[in-house]
Amino acid sequence: MEKLTEDEKFMKAALTQARKARKLEEVPIGCVITYEGKIIARGYNRRNTDKNTLSHAEMNAIKKASKVLGDWRLEGCTIYITLEPCQMCAGAIVQARITRAVIGSMNAKAGCAGSVLNILEMSQFNHQVEVTRGVLQEECSSLLSDFFRELRIKKKM
Repeated sequence: MEKLTEDEKFMKAALTQARKARKLEEVPIGCVITYEGKIIARGYNRRNTDKNTLSHAEMNAIKKASKVLGDWRLEGCTIYITLEPCQMCAGAIVQARITRAVIGSMNAKAGCAGSVLNILEMSQFNHQVEVTRGVLQEECSSLLSDFFRELRIKKKM
C-alpha cells in the first residue's frame, strides 16, 4: 500500500468531516486545522442544521482552534479543506493569520483561493496564506458530485 503524505493524511481527516455533513444531508464539506503536526480542530458544513449562514466547515473549525490555542491568531496552523473556501471563509482564514491552506477540490463558481478571487494570496492584505491545491482532488470532487447527483434525483421524485 502506498504511503500517504502528511497533506493526504490530514485531507483524509477533512473528508471524514465532510461525510459527517453528508449524513446530515448538508453539502459535504469538511475541514481540519493542524498545529505542530497534530489536528487541533475539526469542522464540517452545518448551515441547514444550525440554520446559520456562518456555519461553514472552516468557520466551525477556526472557532474551535482559537479555543484550543487560546488566541484568535492561528499562526503556525494549517487548514485542510475539501472544497476551495468561499469569500467569507477565505477572509476568516486571512484574518486568523493561518499560515497555510491545503485545498482538495477547487470551486469554479464560488471559490476565493484562486477560482473566482484569490483572497488568500492577495499582496494588498497584511497577511498572505501559503496555498497548496489539488490534494486528494478526485476523492474530494466525487464526494460533492455524488451528493448533488443524488439531490437532483430526489428532487425529480
